[in-house]
Amino acid sequence: MQRAGERTFGEQVRDAVGRLGPLCVGIDPSPALLDLFGLPDDADGLRAFGAACVEELDGVAAVVKPQVAFFERHGARGLSAFEDVVGLASGAGMLVIADAKRGDIGSTTEAYADAWFRGPLAADALTATPYVGVGALLPMVAAARATKKGVIVVVTSSNPEGRDVQAAVGPDGTTVEASMVRSIGRWNAEEAGGGLGSVGAVIGATGERPPAGLDAMSGVVLAPGLGAQGATVADVARRFAHCAPRSVLPAASRGLLSAGPSGLREAASRLRDDLAGALP
Repeated sequence: MQRAGERTFGEQVRDAVGRLGPLCVGIDPSPALLDLFGLPDDADGLRAFGAACVEELDGVAAVVKPQVAFFERHGARGLSAFEDVVGLASGAGMLVIADAKRGDIGSTTEAYADAWFRGPLAADALTATPYVGVGALLPMVAAARATKKGVIVVVTSSNPEGRDVQAAVGPDGTTVEASMVRSIGRWNAEEAGGGLGSVGAVIGATGERPPAGLDAMSGVVLAPGLGAQGATVADVARRFAHCAPRSVLPAASRGLLSAGPSGLREAASRLRDDLAGALP
């Protein structure tokens, strides 16, 4: 049996969901939301926004997902605020997914892995984009395995514009998204020994059918699109009914954060309970 420090990212998620439920909350300090929280649009405001979210979500959300772009807007001071927010969330026992959607080839991929798994920006997992070739992510996957972090590959996004690429059919008759799921499943099978591995997939909660093979992927499914993008708890339950138990992280951001600091905890608790009753 693996000791706690040896568990894959997928098994860490499974444990966290078992404790607190499946909800993942995005920490997205956009100018509009900073204003709603009564905070300035600067690095200090970002830090205070993240701290308020962590305080209200403590004991409610197992996983948080800071959107890196909103911190990068303020340069080095913004990224310093991001580091602080990651530290606060980790200190509260939350898993942190850095929503940065990084991806490249060769030494650049290795550098991204160093930055997001070993450096000052390190979170528990990183979202990655595979459209320079899913195999190009292998250095990042290897680093995630070595550090017990996670790579969550954008497979099926929650925006309709992505369908032209993601649903395109290759020479073997397999869609791009299904091919990526198959690769992720193969990588996890090499590692997980029947559990959930280090590599997961972003699969939007919107849409009709998930990609083929998702039920055998043996990885975490990050499912954005709840609330502001139109997906409902019923959509999540239908779309991910055949996934492994405690492997799905439905994600909500604007729809919850718009409740403001005084209403965030109640809104997140209600959504978490609804999701816990709907998912395996």
